[in-house]
Amino acid sequence: MFDRLTVRIFTIFLLTIAFFLALIILLPNLDSRNLTYIANKERETGNELAKQIEKDLSNVPKDSFRWWMRFIVVMDSYQKSGQFLFIVTPNGQYITADTKNIDLVKNFSEISHNISDPAKKIYDFQEIIGPFLVHYTDEPYQLYVLQPASDVQSQFVSLIFDHPLLLLTLMMLISSPFLLWLSWSIAKPARRLKKAADQVAKGNLQEWPELEKIGSTEYKATGASFNHMLRELKRMQEVQQRLFSDISHELRTPLTRLQLATSLLRHKQGESNEVIRINNEALKLDSMIGDLLSLARQQYDNNEIRQFKKINLLFKQVIENATFEAEQIGKKFLVTNPPTSHTILCYPMALCSALENVIRNAFRYSNHEIIVNFIAQQNQIIISIDDDGIGVADKELEQIFRPFYRTSEARDRQSGGTGLGLAIVANAIMRDHGNVKAEKSHLGGLRIVIVLPIQKYKQ
Repeated sequence: MFDRLTVRIFTIFLLTIAFFLALIILLPNLDSRNLTYIANKERETGNELAKQIEKDLSNVPKDSFRWWMRFIVVMDSYQKSGQFLFIVTPNGQYITADTKNIDLVKNFSEISHNISDPAKKIYDFQEIIGPFLVHYTDEPYQLYVLQPASDVQSQFVSLIFDHPLLLLTLMMLISSPFLLWLSWSIAKPARRLKKAADQVAKGNLQEWPELEKIGSTEYKATGASFNHMLRELKRMQEVQQRLFSDISHELRTPLTRLQLATSLLRHKQGESNEVIRINNEALKLDSMIGDLLSLARQQYDNNEIRQFKKINLLFKQVIENATFEAEQIGKKFLVTNPPTSHTILCYPMALCSALENVIRNAFRYSNHEIIVNFIAQQNQIIISIDDDGIGVADKELEQIFRPFYRTSEARDRQSGGTGLGLAIVANAIMRDHGNVKAEKSHLGGLRIVIVLPIQKYKQ
């Protein structure tokens, strides 16, 4: 029963409320300034003192001249250092030599006037004990003793007891670590579930068996459903990969036959516009199928392992190849800021292929010049690739990374592209938790900006 999350939360809430109510009710009773009934030893001492005073008072004639002064003399002979005695007559008259504290005794006598059950109460640093019975002329008199308090609580404790709101605040502060620990323990399975979900978001479809063993019944059921979802995702991924593989095989076979038939037709009838058109469309279709399969493998195939790589070493070969290619086609290729030595976490082959595709696109559409720039800024690596070509219309800058999207100028059709190149680039960069966008270049053409997060290398 207690394994259910609802029952746990309700029980903890109920116990917390009960704990606070108990503190509020019981703690004020611990105030040493409250009225308390004295122990037997203190009662015996008080009664003995009362009998001694009573014995001496028997020698004082009733209604004698200033008889109350004789009372004071007798009391002074018995009171110890720091101690003051008070006698209350049957008609409520107070007899004492300490008139400055008489109000305290009056206050105390109102709440403790039972001779058979004497009590004591602390007032600041003094305590009053009584009443004790003293017989004088066959009438009951009450004896009270004012003396230094034997158990004085600190001023801070007294301040807390005098201010209930402060007491409640203090109890909340004291109980906060315990409540935080309870909250942390209840939320622990949720944090594990979040960690597993983050891994799935990164493409890791590994199951988490511990999710089905930790936490309440609801969390265990959620963990079981989560693992079942992962199994289904893996199954769907495998089915999709198998489908793409079958499509590749089934489409490439008739394409190969079509290309063979085109070659035979060209051999028999010679070159013609129709034969050239059929051959070009077959080659374009073959290239499109290849790019589509490449995009699918990149999205669903996790055989490549993410690694920590330094930017300058990772892209060194890409820059060298681009420099060589630019020389061959007679275009100017310039790296204004070379790659830094910062580290990123990436799929190396896919990321290098993405940058290479962007640079080759720049070669394809530029007139004379391509500029690549690497900048480290705010824990990010920003890579920009500019060309001086015809560029892309502003309204299409956000669309060119969609699969099969073609610009209004139909650049891809004129250059033989499939419309999948930039989609492959965007997917590869997003897998490494980066982003890519297109802008107008200061050279007049297109600028592609790639942003990648810098990572600290973990040994």
